Amino acid sequence: MGLFDFVTNAGEKLSEKILGKPVGHDVADTVEVSPQRLNQLRAENITKMLAALDIEGEQVSVTVDGDKAILKGSAPSQEALEKMVLCAGNQFGISQVDCQLEVDGALAADSAQTSSAPAAASAEAKFYTVKSGDTLGKIAQEHYGSASKYTVIFEANQPMLSDPDKIYVGQSLRIPAL
Repeated sequence: MGLFDFVTNAGEKLSEKILGKPVGHDVADTVEVSPQRLNQLRAENITKMLAALDIEGEQVSVTVDGDKAILKGSAPSQEALEKMVLCAGNQFGISQVDCQLEVDGALAADSAQTSSAPAAASAEAKFYTVKSGDTLGKIAQEHYGSASKYTVIFEANQPMLSDPDKIYVGQSLRIPAL
């Protein structure tokens, strides 16, 4: 799918939400870690976060090279693929995600046949980086022409968002096509 850019240090609040504690707050002393070990730890954390998304049918391998996460494998839908990219990119220390995921055509076709959702839901979404002063309502007004459609953005970013009032500067959000 391509290479996506993210704000490198914006992921701390997302990690705190999922893991229940801020990154680095469980370590009393500073410890030196080799770049290879840091890559391994980041890859393990991203893998854990992807599992927390609970996307059925995804087959993803994660590697990290410095500040770049590489996702390989398959996703059951375009929406799932986009959520996985956001999950990886919103991690502390990750500034780029190289998405080499493919949408699994068989799973996507089965889902489309059993779903009553409109076909537009599988259209590729835009990514938006939250700026100072943004709210989901303000972002919805900008993208959809109506602040009341903030729920569309909120739902498209669950479970990464647990509250529509808790977004932070530098966070990337999925803005689905209507």
